[in-house]
Amino acid sequence: MKKLFTALAALAPLSFVVAQEISSLSSLKQVASVLGTTPAETAVAIGKSLQGRPYVAHTLDSNESEQLVVNFRAFDCTTFLETSLALSLARHLVVNEQDSVLLERVFRKNLTRIRYRNGVINGYASRLHYFSEWLVDNEQKGILQDVTQKIGGMQVSKPVSYMTRSTWKYPQLSDPKNRQQIALIESAISQQSFWFIPKKQIKDIEGSLKEGDIIMLTASRPGLDMKHVGFVVWQTAPTGERRAHLLHASSQGGEVMISEVPLADYVGWNRQFSGIRVARLRETAAQSISYKEARRIN
Repeated sequence: MKKLFTALAALAPLSFVVAQEISSLSSLKQVASVLGTTPAETAVAIGKSLQGRPYVAHTLDSNESEQLVVNFRAFDCTTFLETSLALSLARHLVVNEQDSVLLERVFRKNLTRIRYRNGVINGYASRLHYFSEWLVDNEQKGILQDVTQKIGGMQVSKPVSYMTRSTWKYPQLSDPKNRQQIALIESAISQQSFWFIPKKQIKDIEGSLKEGDIIMLTASRPGLDMKHVGFVVWQTAPTGERRAHLLHASSQGGEVMISEVPLADYVGWNRQFSGIRVARLRETAAQSISYKEARRIN
């Protein structure tokens, strides 16, 4: 708890955070110099460099009006994922550039594209709150691919209603317009089936997972599609066995970290999770913004 309050007190105004963190991320160039060639590898390396930064929930909800929030100091599981992805795509487009201003612009553009429906900020409901929609929207943008079915998933459907049934957790839903828009989104998601891998089968398909795969942990709770998210990282145990672990911003651990136990055990031992969905960054994901477009970004 003390760590949480210290993290909250340390949070600076948005403009300060952006200026300081982008300029102080000179370490980013060092990361880029040792990375592989894929955006997934880059995202994992960036994610690992953020280990130890505190977990803080609801950092996107502090403004009266919806706007892009950039915060490198503290993360929840979603903002950690989105920040790592957006920064990875920016580095792959600006990989030979020393222009930190351009890097910041491309990063912010990518973060907006990843976080918002069709990449456009248009009020609270334009944010991709449910990961079912987040996954479909970013697949349509050419950023990633849902590979759950390919690696052995099963098809299911599940009604979604968590946000409108838990409005006390979402102050913005006190606005009837926002609540109505989110209800329509929930209705649309509820009519779509999806593929997932039950928790008891995760170890069986573990060999099909790749470093940097995006793991979305499906929720056991009624009305909620997915409860947590992170990246696959492969770790070697003292026995020499290679296992897939989860790189994530952990509310339980209080920081960005790699799970101590393998992914299959992490999901299997937690009653909040029913299984996983798996997405994979496309190697051409960075080209979702052209270099010429990047130069025009304000």
